[in-house]
Amino acid sequence: MVRSLIIDCDPGVDDAVALMLAFGAGELELLAVTTVGGNVPVEKTARNARMLRQIAGRGDVPVFMGAERPLKRGLGTATDFHGPEGTGDLEPFEPDLPCAEGHGADAIIELVMSRPAKSVAMALLGPMTNLALALRKAPALAGRLGVVAVMGGARGEGGNITASAEFNIWADPEAAAEVLATGCEVVMFGLDATHQVRATEERIAAIEALGTAKGDAAAAMLRFSQRIERTIVGQDASPLHDPCPVAWLLKPNLFGLASCLIRVETDSELTRGHTAVEFRDAVAGEPLRHRWATTADADGVFALIREKCA
Repeated sequence: MVRSLIIDCDPGVDDAVALMLAFGAGELELLAVTTVGGNVPVEKTARNARMLRQIAGRGDVPVFMGAERPLKRGLGTATDFHGPEGTGDLEPFEPDLPCAEGHGADAIIELVMSRPAKSVAMALLGPMTNLALALRKAPALAGRLGVVAVMGGARGEGGNITASAEFNIWADPEAAAEVLATGCEVVMFGLDATHQVRATEERIAAIEALGTAKGDAAAAMLRFSQRIERTIVGQDASPLHDPCPVAWLLKPNLFGLASCLIRVETDSELTRGHTAVEFRDAVAGEPLRHRWATTADADGVFALIREKCA
């Protein structure tokens, strides 16, 4: 069965791998890529998405530029981990095709509301600003969207931008809190799962050996992340974050999920963006309407990347 999908992202080297995975997946009807300011400013994330689209030969997929800044805060980027252009070692270029007309949030509304209810899924790989804006503008969207697979959050692993916050949630905690408070069917892939999916030397080499445009681009991003992980974090194999929601949409059995209720801290600067993940319904005090990824099959994720980048 073909799944209709909108990818909302802020490329970003791991976003790039996720896009190559999605661009190569015939099981996905990619309706659009929408971009947001996050790892780098939105002008760069939109350009990067169009660059990656061109490398993958997927000019049929429209790219919409979305929110340039969080709902209530200034933009915080992650160039230390993605390079100043967000493309690691890949030299940026001006793509042949421009962005599609209109704002990313409006594109989400139009694409979802014009199709049967629950038939369009979303993969959110950056700050949730675009979806939050879309829900503000069209609250009925929450009941029309299919599953919303999110890369974000942390529980047992701790944070990667502060002691308790993961970058995507930290970047726009208000947007995350608003999306999670709606009726959207959210499945969240936080650091607890993504830190189990590591780009080892063997796994990167296997993707390099494909010798395809998509494989070369994905492997180059992984090489950059590997070098940064060794330099900044002191570990040998970098975690692969953003491909996890896309991999789950393609092969759900690669991940273990648990029902939960997720709330986001928006007031305290010390714990800004902290995700409070509650698995106990008696403590939550309301239905456990979200799902949290607890386990990941790393070999399976990388096998899927190789398959779709071939």
